[in-house]
Amino acid sequence: AAAVCAMASAGGAEPERPLPQPKPFLIGVSGGTGGGKSTVCEKIVELLGQNAVERRQRKVQILSQDSFYKVLTAEQQAKALRGQYNFDHPDAFDNDLMHTTLKNIVEGKTVEVPTYDFVTHSRLAETTTVYPADVVLFEGILVFYNQDIRDMFHLRLFVDTDSDVRLSRRVLRDMKRGRDLEQILTQYTTFVKPAFEEFCLPTKKYADVIIPRGVDNMVAINLIVQHIQDILNGDICKWQRGAMNGHGRTYKRPFPEQTESSTVLTAGKRSHLESSSRPH
Repeated sequence: AAAVCAMASAGGAEPERPLPQPKPFLIGVSGGTGGGKSTVCEKIVELLGQNAVERRQRKVQILSQDSFYKVLTAEQQAKALRGQYNFDHPDAFDNDLMHTTLKNIVEGKTVEVPTYDFVTHSRLAETTTVYPADVVLFEGILVFYNQDIRDMFHLRLFVDTDSDVRLSRRVLRDMKRGRDLEQILTQYTTFVKPAFEEFCLPTKKYADVIIPRGVDNMVAINLIVQHIQDILNGDICKWQRGAMNGHGRTYKRPFPEQTESSTVLTAGKRSHLESSSRPH
């Protein structure tokens, strides 16, 4: 758990009372389907050395918007099985449950997250327990679409990957789920691509950091990991105090200064991170 921020004594007249535990640093990760959002999150957790930590003890947790798909009616489920239901539309998500869950997470509570079965297109009875953490990564195609949810993030990342790469990844993924190629491509051209252009892509403007090429862009990933490491090492108290002192919704501070050839992020500005020409 994160260290408790120190509190100054009020003149010494009264005994000091510890402040509440700092609230988690909430990071939103958006981008198109097959863009590598979950892979980026997993790489961040790996580089922070959290993979080997028992899930309940992890300081960094990953949560997916896909867990919050609505429970379908019998008619909607039949359409979904035929590839005729639009899972990429904002209305496909249970935004009220999503908002309530994130609110509880930010308040440091243990939450139960729904489990969604993408083969049967149904919400399962069992849930996944997400324990309090110092940093929570919330990834999904439309995590920036709803303003109430968007404003909860302290840092917003957009994974920007070539559309052909994203399509090929989606085809391979859905074929592993037992769907035939024709249905996958029809669903992509009918729902996925139009929804991306109408709902997901416009939210790119809300990102604080844009990551071209996803997990292949290790310069960007390493900068973000360093920023999170600073938070885990105690700077979480600094942004916490800034929020409590009324300095705004988020704590925007630059990433550590890099070499001459790297990009230095400036506070409060959206930055577009490009890797160097060196192969990774």
